Amino acid sequence: MAVVDFTVSGREPYADGVSFGDTGTYEQVDGVLTFAVDPAHAANRGIIDLDKASCDSEGRVQFKADFSVVMPCDGSRGNGRALVELPNRGRRRMVPVFNRAPASAPVARVAHPGDGFLFNHGYTVASIGWQWDVMRTESMMGLEPPYAEGVTGQTIVEIRINDRRTTYQLSDRGIHEPLPVVDVDDSTAKLLVRDFEDDEDSVVPRDRWSFARETDSGVEPSTTHVYMEGGFEPGKIYYVVYQTDSAPIAGTGLLALRDVAPYLRAVSDINPTSGDFMAIYAWGVSQTGRFLRHFMHLGLNATEDGELAYEGILPHVAGARRGAFNHRFAQPSNQSTPIWGHVFPFTDEPTSDTLTEESGGLLDALRAANAVPKTIYTNSSAEYWRGDGVLAHIDTAATQDIKEAPESRSYLFASTQHGPGYLGQSRINANDGSGVRHELNVTDYSPLLRAALVNLDRWVMEGIEPPPSMHPRLSDGSADEKSHVLETYSGIPDVLVPDVDRLFYLRTVDLGARSAEGIGEYPAKEGDYYPSHVSAVDVDGNETAGIRLPDIEVPVGTHTGWNPRAPETGSPEQMVPMTGTTAFFAATRSERERTGDPRPAIEERYKGRDDYLNRVRVVAEQLAGDRYALEQDVDLMVENAAERYDAAIGSSVEVEAQPADD
Repeated sequence: MAVVDFTVSGREPYADGVSFGDTGTYEQVDGVLTFAVDPAHAANRGIIDLDKASCDSEGRVQFKADFSVVMPCDGSRGNGRALVELPNRGRRRMVPVFNRAPASAPVARVAHPGDGFLFNHGYTVASIGWQWDVMRTESMMGLEPPYAEGVTGQTIVEIRINDRRTTYQLSDRGIHEPLPVVDVDDSTAKLLVRDFEDDEDSVVPRDRWSFARETDSGVEPSTTHVYMEGGFEPGKIYYVVYQTDSAPIAGTGLLALRDVAPYLRAVSDINPTSGDFMAIYAWGVSQTGRFLRHFMHLGLNATEDGELAYEGILPHVAGARRGAFNHRFAQPSNQSTPIWGHVFPFTDEPTSDTLTEESGGLLDALRAANAVPKTIYTNSSAEYWRGDGVLAHIDTAATQDIKEAPESRSYLFASTQHGPGYLGQSRINANDGSGVRHELNVTDYSPLLRAALVNLDRWVMEGIEPPPSMHPRLSDGSADEKSHVLETYSGIPDVLVPDVDRLFYLRTVDLGARSAEGIGEYPAKEGDYYPSHVSAVDVDGNETAGIRLPDIEVPVGTHTGWNPRAPETGSPEQMVPMTGTTAFFAATRSERERTGDPRPAIEERYKGRDDYLNRVRVVAEQLAGDRYALEQDVDLMVENAAERYDAAIGSSVEVEAQPADD
């Protein structure tokens, strides 16, 4: 077993000792796991630079990861299954998301229990730190990686800001651990700028910027900051390319995910759980959903002993991408810079890339290792609008749908944004400060996500296959071109339709001659465009493909997976990634006619609130009958729809801060 030690930092009753259904009370144990792996073992050779780390007396590479587990006080009353979550940028999100904790609940070491869904079902929930560049705190989980010794080379940092400022830390969003500059006077370093996602780069003259920071005492040299007199311009995209000699081995985070599973299964003195789980599932959201896809692509679901690490995997809102998780000088926090996370393959099953002439599939290495897990992919509309979602299930020439792997299902939650919607969301993204022009999408897809977990569990434990995949397809015309879909929204009053040329697209990426070794040349050379179809929409602008919640099937508004930037944060013609919008219908016919809204008013669609909710319940019960939702969540879906109906006809709502996962 690769876990050699567990240092406990705390043990306490979870949620003040509240009892959850038949499972009873839970407790939380926090601490740090120490891992030791053989860099020469065949199962570890895919980890970039692992062979360049120092070894212990037994020839193993050691690293540490934050670990937390919430488990039944009486293990015999649990359901015998463990869920392993990957904290999103250090934040524990599984319990708040599945248990539908209040949006106002803070990110904390002890997660808000919400409605208790996971614990009422008897799951043990473990969280494993995997990301080296997290600024670790009591509530933020991360990794202490080994470092590659004696390497120096090029790295790249992306800068996207929403207010004018002169100084930026050399890390994603300026809030993660930076890779320091070797020489602040390096004349070969470059600062590039582009006006929008797929614009050409322009070089900012070297005498206009420096590796420095503005302080109360003036501008001072800094190995971890970049400074530009006059400030960086909001809305533009900058890239800093420079030399560093700090090389954390980011791929050990992938090994932490792999090796925490056999650790949880082992009955040992250093395992706080009762061990011997019948099944263990891995879940990740957004960034960590992409991490799971990377984990699968590298074949890491097979342990050093050749055993299966996870019986089931749930990558949520990951689209078709991977990430900056396993290359030299990798900063896992990176999300949108075109590097290894943007490259082929995209589909589970092998295909040929017509643009790069490569062949392969995401599951190839897992098939070779006989370690393919049951997998359910769940996505929102936003992953399609950012340009990559459709690539998970069509070919790169956009000529055919790709047959799905027998071990996989894929669901689009129709007309939703990246995170579950709710009334009263702030238009300012809590993660990066970007603002959106329109109200955010209020559609709450959590009932569908909860059903996906239960369906995966039944698939693994009982052999009951989940319901069929639901997503846009070329064969039935439900996958459509963005430009065509955008035409539907052009008549909606007060809705600014984004510029189709300034939306997000995925392109081929050339990272240089040593890219196969995990060593890149920056900026990467971007080439031809991949297809970026989205779901077709109905006359109201709601998506026709995917699983349609009552909010979409019996609508009181138009719900999208896109939302333009607020003008005050720069570049108003661009789209804010991962966001959507809800534009409610007019309440009355006279209001509709006054504003010129082409969509029928609510009073023209429904005989009143009772009529509306009766229709909603029929849809909710059908979703439960088809197993895309749970019977226990039928009332929740009806309550959600009632709240939206009341808001659409004029009720006021209180604004809450928006939790963000990416």
